[in-house]
Amino acid sequence: MALISRKSFQLYSSSTPASRSALMTLSKRLNFIREQQKPQNCSSVAMRMLCVKDKSQYLFCRKKHVQLQMQPLSINEAVHLCGDVRNCTKSNNMWMDEQLFFKRLNHLCTSKDIFYFLTSLEVMSDTMAAGALQRISEVEVDECGLKNPALLENEVFRALCFQFEFESSKLSNTGLLNALQALIKLRIDPQSTLMTSLLSESEERLGRGQLTAENLCSLGESLLELEDPGCATLEQIVNHMQERDIQRWSPRQIVMVYRILQVTAREGKQCQSLLNRLNSVTLHTVSQLSPNFTSVILNSLAVLHQTQAVLLVTALCKHSVKHVPYFTDHELVNVLEAFLYFGQKLQIFTEALERHVPRSILTMHPQTVSKVMHYCCKKMILSKPILDAVAEGFISNADRLTTDQIAAYIIPFGTLNYLPPSASSLFRKLEAVLHTRLRHFQPHTLLNLLHSCVLIQRYPINFLPKIFSPYFLQKLQAQPPGLSRAVMSQLTQLFLTVILECPFYEGPKLLSKYQVKACPMPHTSPDVHLFKRVKTGLLYLLKKRIYFASEVSTPYFYVVDIEIKLDEEGLVLPAAQLEEVHRRIALCVDGENRFCAHSHNLLGEEAIKQRHLRLLGYEVVQIPFFEIESLQNTRKMADYLHKKIFPCTYGLSS
Repeated sequence: MALISRKSFQLYSSSTPASRSALMTLSKRLNFIREQQKPQNCSSVAMRMLCVKDKSQYLFCRKKHVQLQMQPLSINEAVHLCGDVRNCTKSNNMWMDEQLFFKRLNHLCTSKDIFYFLTSLEVMSDTMAAGALQRISEVEVDECGLKNPALLENEVFRALCFQFEFESSKLSNTGLLNALQALIKLRIDPQSTLMTSLLSESEERLGRGQLTAENLCSLGESLLELEDPGCATLEQIVNHMQERDIQRWSPRQIVMVYRILQVTAREGKQCQSLLNRLNSVTLHTVSQLSPNFTSVILNSLAVLHQTQAVLLVTALCKHSVKHVPYFTDHELVNVLEAFLYFGQKLQIFTEALERHVPRSILTMHPQTVSKVMHYCCKKMILSKPILDAVAEGFISNADRLTTDQIAAYIIPFGTLNYLPPSASSLFRKLEAVLHTRLRHFQPHTLLNLLHSCVLIQRYPINFLPKIFSPYFLQKLQAQPPGLSRAVMSQLTQLFLTVILECPFYEGPKLLSKYQVKACPMPHTSPDVHLFKRVKTGLLYLLKKRIYFASEVSTPYFYVVDIEIKLDEEGLVLPAAQLEEVHRRIALCVDGENRFCAHSHNLLGEEAIKQRHLRLLGYEVVQIPFFEIESLQNTRKMADYLHKKIFPCTYGLSS
């Protein structure tokens, strides 16, 4: 997090001796009006601002006094700041109603307008002054930080900070904590004297038990924004919170405690008992949660490994569906990560993404798009609306993506075995990007990217010489996970693709020591139950087990689910026979795990396997789960297999 130098907020350290002298004079002039009268219902601190010619000077007094006793100045020279006066007796026109103040403040959209508005006032409370700082932080801070650093040198802003620093003990709880929250958002250095003063005062009041539940929330939220919030103080906040009835906590308080528990968990603190109570209470408030609160709680549950909170997780995931159009990029990423962590997959959530992503693709952060694609890839969700939109987004924005984001955008197309309508433009753009930025890709990222391309018959011929070069292979080996079996399988499949599908390739070949003889395909291993049913049907059809072999390793990297051999006359040969084999039939028993979710579209790994087996001379017969799941008995299965494998007739070799 970028932090502002503390010098910006130590007014007495200004750049010239004259300004230092003036500001020291300002400090000496800070004084307090003695208590003379206590208006009913007034308890905050009051502030008075004098704009004398070119210097802003802020004087604090207790709000419990009726008014400030100050010498009147001309209308062009004086503006007064006083305390929270919502319920105080108004004896003159000095006071501005807080409700009116905040209504006008919230319509201002630049710090310049806010400062002008403040100098136009005669009186305002410390909560109003803190509210002004909060509004400045809202309009001047975005995802990249402070938009206009020059505002920190504004005299009104600097004088406000000066008085908040030196009179922190006189502030109301609301004024103190709101100012702290705003200054943290403005990226003020936590080690500056200003921040140290506000933090120390807040912690003292916490220790004395002077903070309300709402105050505790504000302090907790502020500390959580710091890089090193201090677990002891956070634990103290949680302890004070537990003294109140947890059943009556507001959603904001619930969220704050979850966030604190995330921080303390990193320090090894175990609070499972509190978490169990919190999870139970949260379950009954799910319907009240905003998009931000829903995202934060899901993220906390994942970080805190609350896998046993099944009912709460399920309720939050269902509730998140209606918030999909309203999540910020960061919030949507948190929700997607929670879905992945807890194994959630809701069709209505996918449908919500399908409506949202195409509309927002050009404004979504690339990292959010990457996470959406990662979610689809991991859940094997072939969502054409999402993939088509991402393809268009890639064509438009590829030059602004990082190498990891490029891979995240493209790899799911190969995994899910899908070519979008804009495929030709998509891969032309990818090729152009690779030509200019190839050296910037990490070795494993580049291998995954190029391997995904060949799954959908897009051949990176111009880049394969680099992949097969000894130098690149050494780099692969040097970086985790090194040359694992899965990595070598990718290399082997790339090489086999070159041999079978790109006979014109004349570049370097993959050395045999980097090739594997069999491909481990854990994601597409046979469905055990389905496999057993097919073998039972074949046994009924062929009469003897010797006429087919299962899980046959070929000399060509792939494992065939079931192999049947035929002689020249079409008679079925014993599986062990090696001579007079004229035809080989490869039965691919494709369970649901080999298809995209809720789809009849084969995954890329299985599609390339069947394509290569055909090129290697096999007659590939696909036995998909959706064709046989309704077959009730062995005879019906045998009839199905007869028509599928031997559409005309068959015989057995004697």
